[in-house]
Amino acid sequence: MKSDIVKKGINRTPHRSLLWALGATDREMEQPFVGVISSFSEIVPGHMHLRQINEAVKAGVRMAGGTPFESNVIAVCDGIAMGHQGMKYSLSSRELIADSVETVVRSHAYDAMVLIPSCDKVVPGMLMAAARLDIPAVVVTGGPMLAGRLGDQRLDLNSAFTAVGAFTAGEISERYAKRIEQACCPGCGSCAGMFTANTMGCLSEALGMALPGNGATPAVSSRRLALAKEAGMAVITLLEKGITARQIFNAQGFANAFACDMAMGGSTNSVLHLLAIAHEAGLDINLPDLNTYSERTPHLVKLSPAGDQYLEDLYYSGGISAILHELLGAGLLDGTALSVTGQSVAENLDPDSRWAPDYNLVDRNVVRSVQDPYSKTGGLAILFGNLAPEGAVVKKAAVAPAMMQHIGPARVYDVEEEATRAIMAGEFKPGDVIVIRYEGPKGGPGMREMLTPTSLLSGMKMDDKVALLTDGRFSGATRGAAIGHISPEAAARGPLAALRDGDMISIDIPNHSLSVALSPEEMRARLEALPAFEPRVRSGYLRRYAQAVTSASTGAVLSE
Repeated sequence: MKSDIVKKGINRTPHRSLLWALGATDREMEQPFVGVISSFSEIVPGHMHLRQINEAVKAGVRMAGGTPFESNVIAVCDGIAMGHQGMKYSLSSRELIADSVETVVRSHAYDAMVLIPSCDKVVPGMLMAAARLDIPAVVVTGGPMLAGRLGDQRLDLNSAFTAVGAFTAGEISERYAKRIEQACCPGCGSCAGMFTANTMGCLSEALGMALPGNGATPAVSSRRLALAKEAGMAVITLLEKGITARQIFNAQGFANAFACDMAMGGSTNSVLHLLAIAHEAGLDINLPDLNTYSERTPHLVKLSPAGDQYLEDLYYSGGISAILHELLGAGLLDGTALSVTGQSVAENLDPDSRWAPDYNLVDRNVVRSVQDPYSKTGGLAILFGNLAPEGAVVKKAAVAPAMMQHIGPARVYDVEEEATRAIMAGEFKPGDVIVIRYEGPKGGPGMREMLTPTSLLSGMKMDDKVALLTDGRFSGATRGAAIGHISPEAAARGPLAALRDGDMISIDIPNHSLSVALSPEEMRARLEALPAFEPRVRSGYLRRYAQAVTSASTGAVLSE
């Protein structure tokens, strides 16, 4: 065992003295050491209940004959950080989380680990660490929040953001907006729609790194605690079988994750994170390949913001297993891929498996069959063209049919706050293409997620009339023709930096195209005339992050 290096032999007498100080027993010293690494926090609703999850995981580890040790990493609540300088720290925190997990695991020679994240950047950060460390590892997230209710209306965090736009447009009163505010997030868990946190919780399961049931089981359910105990036991089984993270993080696992992502119309941010996780696992995945998955994978699930259903509806309709079962039956899933159950995906999905739901009870209003999909192609698309030579990402499942193909004049803003003020002041027309640039990984820095401008337009009922482009990110809660991750970014002299008000931009999502009506000569001349980009942050972590971060097209990983 790896932990023998800190607990075996006369030379480790000092090390053992510190372990005795923790109250360890002889038996605990003999058992495998398991890191239980959590993102518990009192400021993040998705994390405030993780102490219970932590205790359940530790109970599972002990039941299976391991010795658990708990520690924590930081977490950023994207909703609270949204729309101000705090959002610059969201994506960049992913790297800190991965580094922190690596540090605590290597320093204390854990034999295995259970990772307990919740919310947007913590899940991928921990998955990146698992790929990097390559020891037996299981992920169990905190689970999704229940949807809120106001009368017969079901709500989530996005309802509060769109309420601002509806109030600005005179559609609702301030008093009603307050009622939405107090009703939309009823308790613990990651926000109720298929936003980034829940997308990554679901994809942890599709990758094989989380047990079946992880993606959709509500945070408040007793089944979530049982799943946490199972995760603690499962990691000991993985250790006994010699199954490490990179045996699960392989080409088959990522193919399954991308297929699931397309079928459920996940957050655009999932592309960024899956690329980063694959990078840590030593796998090369190219953005153009993702359109192949999209073209062959039917769109089977429409949860908020694309539809009016929530993760709890998916839970009661078989969860992620119901989606994977549909894909497997259609030959769109690799059933041989290994999972943290110690079995293959096909074995987990077998109707007689203890992990499988009753497929006869699947609600086809929630999980459609491959014969009756929402669309024959997946919910995400990668766009290319002279405005995005290295690619851009759109959640096409949440785009109105009228905006799937669109040509309109650019209205260009160099920072999110400028665009937000202009939207609230009504300084745009139907058909405009609002461009928010210099918000990329280096330019932001931190590639801010911009739910405020998209939600304003949605609340104003303009999300089917106006497009949004950025080299930053849009929230998984976004709906409308919101195209993000445009690469290369403006700060790296990408084509976005050359745009001027009035330039005609062409969006063609079905044909994966994003372009501007500029000749190569005009584009080159404009870019050459630009002054050097001045970094917006000159000290601290963000300054170091901006110097090391790479393009969104590579997952915004740090250069090595």
